[in-house]
Amino acid sequence: MNQFRFSRRPDIGDKVRVSFEFFPPKNDEMEARLWDTVTRLEPLKPKFVSVTYGAGGSTRERTARTVKRILNETTMTPAAHMTCVDAARHEVDAVIREFADMGVKRFVALRGDPAEGVGAAYRPHPEGYANGAELVDALKGAGDFDISVSAYPEKHPESPDFATDFDMLKRKADNGATRAITQFFFDNDLYERYVERARRAGIYIPIVPGILPVHNFTQVANFSARCGALVPAWLAERFDGLQNDPQTHALVASAVAAEQVLDLVERGVGDFHFYTMNRADLVFAICHMIGIRSHEVEAAGSAAA
Repeated sequence: MNQFRFSRRPDIGDKVRVSFEFFPPKNDEMEARLWDTVTRLEPLKPKFVSVTYGAGGSTRERTARTVKRILNETTMTPAAHMTCVDAARHEVDAVIREFADMGVKRFVALRGDPAEGVGAAYRPHPEGYANGAELVDALKGAGDFDISVSAYPEKHPESPDFATDFDMLKRKADNGATRAITQFFFDNDLYERYVERARRAGIYIPIVPGILPVHNFTQVANFSARCGALVPAWLAERFDGLQNDPQTHALVASAVAAEQVLDLVERGVGDFHFYTMNRADLVFAICHMIGIRSHEVEAAGSAAA
């Protein structure tokens, strides 16, 4: 596929639902940027927002604090990430109860990356949940939660083949997952083929495309290489020569992501999950281009009336 194909329909914004992913801040400066992002994106009325959770619970306190603040200070519905890495079952269960007591009703259940990072060998905790399917089962046993899980249109980098990937996804669905959210991708044909194969494998939960706006092409290309995501030649050409031109880079990035989403809408997709990287600029621009409008003006008008 050389590029996305789409036509803009005036009603697209009414048919598209979005969700956003944030990560917990590590310092005061990052916290300020996160809440600037939250404030900017909240009027877009996302279906939910997810907050990531570090390997082995390395961001547990920051994740809980961020989720609690979203619950208490915004109109958005938070989904807390949960992982299995470097934690015994009773530890994971305690975190689930902590979030549930806080009022969290949505989770994103992931096996998680090793503490050493993407590419390192994964070793299950001897007393822990071995994978995402077992974690979903534990969550369903703890409450009637909405549970999102991961999916990989280009195959999980540790899987020997797609059959292994689909077997795990089916186990997660059978254990009670509500939806799957994909790793980011840039070739929509790969996503479409993946969904078709999943349906043939008896997996019928929604498979929501994960969209990554390209804030920095070099960084995204390097990360894609580590996690097995294809960067098409046409995409590299779009960003060629823009390393020292951040303004043009941002314009191109927003256009590329909007094209990708609109092409997927033409293929029948209605839900999208944006990996925001705690930056609102590109995500807000992309949502605007696909027809999703801020609700601030409407709310102000209602108050005045």
